[in-house]
Amino acid sequence: MKAMVLTKTGSLEDHPLQLREVVNPWPRAGEIRIQVAACGVCHTELDEIEGRLEGRLPVIPGHQVIGRVDALGPRTTCFTVGQRVGVAWLYSSCGVCDFCLADQENLCEQFRGTGCHADGGYAEHMVAPEQSVYPIPESFSDVQAAPLLCAGVVGYRALRLTNLQDGQSLGFFGFGASAHIVLQAARHKFPKARLLVFTRAGQTEHQKLATNLGADWVGTTGETPPVPLDAAIDTTPAWTPIVEALRILRPGGRLVINAIRKESRDQNAWLRLDYATHLWREKEIKTVANVTRRDALEFLPLAAQAGIRPEVQEFALEQANEALSLVKRGATKGAAVLRIA
Repeated sequence: MKAMVLTKTGSLEDHPLQLREVVNPWPRAGEIRIQVAACGVCHTELDEIEGRLEGRLPVIPGHQVIGRVDALGPRTTCFTVGQRVGVAWLYSSCGVCDFCLADQENLCEQFRGTGCHADGGYAEHMVAPEQSVYPIPESFSDVQAAPLLCAGVVGYRALRLTNLQDGQSLGFFGFGASAHIVLQAARHKFPKARLLVFTRAGQTEHQKLATNLGADWVGTTGETPPVPLDAAIDTTPAWTPIVEALRILRPGGRLVINAIRKESRDQNAWLRLDYATHLWREKEIKTVANVTRRDALEFLPLAAQAGIRPEVQEFALEQANEALSLVKRGATKGAAVLRIA
């Protein structure tokens, strides 16, 4: 089968993903094989490729996988051949630690990520444990469904962690693949909430998309919005949005950081942090770490019910390096998706 394979970490300029013919995998006990139709492209893949996230090498990246079951391993009971399914970032966990037993497998010390510690969906086929596979609502096309499995699911987790109540104000710092989906979910769950979007200066296409999706106010990071924020979600790799979000949070407000890492380029933004302005009066910071099965099982039906429509930019499998380069530059409108079949 064809797959884009990462054999060593390095710069995206060197096109580190290579199109190769590899052995078609066969499912073991408790696993299913999926004929991949589409796979989303994520910032996490940049961390894998550029060496900031430790994983297996060689590996086939991709953790926003949509396809159909085409083979069942022994002792599988949840799916049938031909059923449309998806795989998200959670590939497996130990299943026996305190975190796993409390449905917090995202915090398990033996957490394994799809496309990082096990082969993912930048390929024509992949295998996965059936407990980490999810049925996909039929209301979404394959390419629309793909970004729901990371950008959507992890964004939904961030939304839950804000503890937002209807009628309150929620700020989005960054408006890419995740935020544009979560804004739609927030509008459905909290119809009276005020949704405010902050982008980098010059990101006019992102701002237009936010307006079209129903944002109540759109501006740039550093601006003071018309109302203070009860909660905020930061989806950027930068530090400045953290400081700015804390500045305009109400007392008792919560900032949820939905990012696997922060870059060093503007780390000095922390020097502007003032205790009285940014932290006092019970302001909170919470981070998102991975996702749980519950997140996916709750969000996918909600996305269908809410009529969420991800904005996608399609690429062929062999264009994965180009797609990742655009993601790194923040030059995609919505989510980048590889169409494989």
